[in-house]
Amino acid sequence: MSFSHDCRTWAEIQSQPAIWRAWAGPLEARATDLSGQIRAAGIARVWFCGAGTSAFIGDTLSPRSHPSLDLRAVPTTDLVAAPQDYLPMPDDLLLVQFGRSGNSSESVGTMDLLDARAPQVHQLNITCNPDGALATRPAPGPGQRHVLSLPEATHDAGFAMTSSFSTMLLSALAVLTGGTGSAARLTALAGAAETVLAGLATTRPARPDRAIFLGSGVLKGIARECALKVLELTAGRTVTQWDSTLGFRHGPKAAIGPATHVVVMIHPDPRTARYDRDVAEEIRRQYPDATVTTIGATGCDIPLPLSGDAAWDAVLYVLAAQVWAVMWSAELGLNIDDPFAGQGSLSRVVTGVTLYDYTEV
Repeated sequence: MSFSHDCRTWAEIQSQPAIWRAWAGPLEARATDLSGQIRAAGIARVWFCGAGTSAFIGDTLSPRSHPSLDLRAVPTTDLVAAPQDYLPMPDDLLLVQFGRSGNSSESVGTMDLLDARAPQVHQLNITCNPDGALATRPAPGPGQRHVLSLPEATHDAGFAMTSSFSTMLLSALAVLTGGTGSAARLTALAGAAETVLAGLATTRPARPDRAIFLGSGVLKGIARECALKVLELTAGRTVTQWDSTLGFRHGPKAAIGPATHVVVMIHPDPRTARYDRDVAEEIRRQYPDATVTTIGATGCDIPLPLSGDAAWDAVLYVLAAQVWAVMWSAELGLNIDDPFAGQGSLSRVVTGVTLYDYTEV
């Protein structure tokens, strides 16, 4: 029997294929234009910035090689807290900010810092809210501030970022790759995601005390996002961990216990996949009381119809954590759209952070 739930978060997860399919054509046109402007501006470096899930987009994009750009993940939480580590900023820099609401304290703080200390830096704000600060605030120049506003449906109303994460990631990839061919990519991914979501709805894995997600290369960023989705939607009652597949052996493997579910994302590159499979089998052998699930191409426990490009395929890997997080949240009897209701400890948009002016000592 397929799982379903009457909540906004579940609807937002299920809406992703339709969003990508409808966004494919408009995105290709906009991405082609933006990539041309980036080339014309002489950009040589790109920093991907955001907080929380939005930062993990940068973790996913930055390991990907690019023929002419140096890619780096710089969370806005780091940039705002320790600007001295990033100043002065080079003139050939494009700073890309991701934000679902576009109104988080760190998003605003990053724009404040750039306006005051690096106005020459070009910016691209990718956001799901056309009314947020990322979409509406002008830049003083001479650096240009571009905005890529995503479809309204990506402005998730639930606590957890789902369609916003995947669609911002795909939109940034379209810009990075010049736009051409991105419509076909999104259309193909939409069909693949429909198949994956239908299959996942029939799975009912037991809620673990601890869930661990592992991935190599760009999939390490996805492992981090998977861990956060489960942690958030179960209100911390399922403790989570993430790591690179090979890095997990170097100490973090000590976290495995009998009620642990380890998810190993098998990379689409066959060379990298050998390492992922070795670690999955090693964990199965050494920890027979733990649950190990592999996600990837044919032959994995959760098979995905992959294209072979890990960065584009990344949005398919994250679907399992999104779906299971809702299932486990429902099992706990939580309000899935607001798991921390009444606690006051976490909110959908982080605001109210005291921002301090940066002054050189």
